[in-house]
This record gives sequence, structure tokens and C-alpha cells, in this order.
Amino acid sequence: MSKSQEAQRADIYSRITDRIVDDLARGVKPWLKPWHDRNMRERITRPLRSNGQPYSGVNVLLLWSEGMARGFSSPMWMTFKQGLELGAAVRKGETGSTVVFASRFTKTEADGNGGEVDRDIPFLKAYTVFNVEQIDGLPERYHHRPEPMIDPVERLEHADRFFRSTGAIIRHGGNQAFFAPSSDHIQMPLFESFRDAPSYYATLSHEATHWAGASHRLNRDLSRYHKDRSERAREELIAELGSCFLCADLGIAPELEPRPDHASYLDSWLKVLSEDRRAIFQAAAHAQRAVTFLHDLQPRAAEGKVAA
Repeated sequence: MSKSQEAQRADIYSRITDRIVDDLARGVKPWLKPWHDRNMRERITRPLRSNGQPYSGVNVLLLWSEGMARGFSSPMWMTFKQGLELGAAVRKGETGSTVVFASRFTKTEADGNGGEVDRDIPFLKAYTVFNVEQIDGLPERYHHRPEPMIDPVERLEHADRFFRSTGAIIRHGGNQAFFAPSSDHIQMPLFESFRDAPSYYATLSHEATHWAGASHRLNRDLSRYHKDRSERAREELIAELGSCFLCADLGIAPELEPRPDHASYLDSWLKVLSEDRRAIFQAAAHAQRAVTFLHDLQPRAAEGKVAA
């Protein structure tokens, strides 16, 4: 890369960083996920049992709540045993959701007059079910994907190749994007559910920046992410900057215009930046290290190291 190209890329990084800080100072709304369920049709909104029958009563509310909270896009649930009977298995580390079975039984009791009387006694039994997205090895019919409502967004082959070369485990499904340190995988919504290709790759770049920070890679301390709001804000700022940097490197239009989905955690970020003037520089440095790490995983980078 020539000096002019290096200077140009550095300028892009600076402009993106400055714009994000400016967005925060101007109070851009919190992140709106760049995907939406309206891009998918024929969605079954009612929770279903493994045999396709819908749940009823309170179980509908229980599983709706679980599905939304945990980001499942599939409406189908089954017990651990039902999964085994289908030759599948619940993924290690997954936790189930509670549903209830309401019924009644008849009990014969003495009536106090030397006779007997039958009494109906209601009972409620709780049991555990798992969403099919938590189960590996299920027959394909349990993973039916509805056709997209619009023509599929064109994928960017060079971007797909880049993320493939990192070796990161990337799973698709549900309506949340996140990096799970415990299982060391990136979870993404389906590609077709994003409003455009840049939104998908910008989100994947964000999660890949988190992925690069794992203890056995760049070893950023992610242990306090869910316990300390300030630490979470710092890590999210690193990921947002990493996403912008990486998108610029991949030739995906940098987010130079104010966008709500690239200025999340506003209050927390402003608090961090006001209390620590070095925070933005530290975050940018961590982001750059993450992006460099991802670049170093590419085949050409590996060949260059061998040649050297």
C-alpha cells in the first residue's frame, strides 16, 4: 500500500471516529437494529409443539416472551426427549424454557356418611422445552426458512470470503446479533432479514470485533461486560469503531452520515468520554488492533509472513 493510500485510509478512520463522537454529542437515538421481521413472510406467530400443533393459553404467553427475550425466530419447541427421538440433541450449554400442563384427576374420598364421593382435583405440572434453534441434528423440516418478502439482497463475495477466512463460527437465526464468549460463536440474524447488504456486513464486522477480543485471541477483558455498565459501554464503543474501520477496508460505504444504528449506548458512552478523555483514543486503538488481527487471518497475510 502506497503512502497516499495509507494516508487516505487514516483520514477515513479519523473522519468516522469524529463523526461517531459528534453523533453522541448531538444525542442520536439509541441503536435500531438494521433488520426487521417484515422482510420475512409466512411467519407463524403462535408457538408450536414438535408435531406442529399450536400451544394454547398461558403457554402462548410464556413462549412468546421467551422467544423475544432470547432472540429465537422459529416458533417450534420440543422437549429434550422429543429431540432424542428424532436423532437430535440439545446443544451443550443451552437452557430450556418452562411451559405448563394443566389437567385434573378424579379422587375417591369418604363422604363422612359411610359412603364415597368422587372429586375432581385440578393440577398443574411444569416441564421444560427447547426451541429448535437450540437443537443440533434435527431433520430439515424443522428448519424451514420462509421465502424473503423481497428479492434477496445481493451478497458481497469478497466480504463473505474475508469473514470465512477468519475461522470464526458464525451461526444464523433469531433476531439478535451478538458474540457469545462461552461458546465462542457469532450469532447473526438471517442475511435476508437485513434491509441491505451494508447493514449485514456492518453488523457482522461489529460482532467480529468482539470475537477478536476473546481471551485466546487479543485478550480484551470481557468478563465484566454483563456486570459493569461502564465496561460494557467501552467494549461496545470498540466494536462500533472496529465495524466502521473494517467496512472502510472492505470497500463497504463507511457510515459517515449520522445513523441511529451506529450510535448506541449514548448515555453510557457520553459518561465514559466525559470522565475519561483518553477513552476514545483507547477504544480506537483497541478497534484498530482487532481489525489488524482480522486482516492477519487472511490467506495473503499468512503468505506474506511465510515469505518474510
